[in-house]
Amino acid sequence: MEKIKGFQRRFLRGLAHSLKPVVFVGQKGFSPTLVKAMDEALDRHELVKVKFVEFKEKEKKTAMIQKLEKAVNCDMVGLIGHTATFYRQQSDPEKRKIVLPARAVKT
Repeated sequence: MEKIKGFQRRFLRGLAHSLKPVVFVGQKGFSPTLVKAMDEALDRHELVKVKFVEFKEKEKKTAMIQKLEKAVNCDMVGLIGHTATFYRQQSDPEKRKIVLPARAVKT
């Protein structure tokens, strides 16, 4: 997967604004169950919000986000408070729901 550009992140954050968190990170933190839930959610939705219930410290959240990005092969597009937004393009072109803009739209 190629790296997402800044204007594409902004586009994805706009799409994610109305979404509710689908995956919750609790006491167990980073686990095979969390990785499986993230993988399934990204396959289904492409854009997923993750709520950190237990990990309130910024350093712990950042470490967890980096582990998730590597384990699930996705990109974090935004972090507001205790909710992070992740994106991974659907591998099957026919199932893709989100089309990233090729270049920035000038306003």
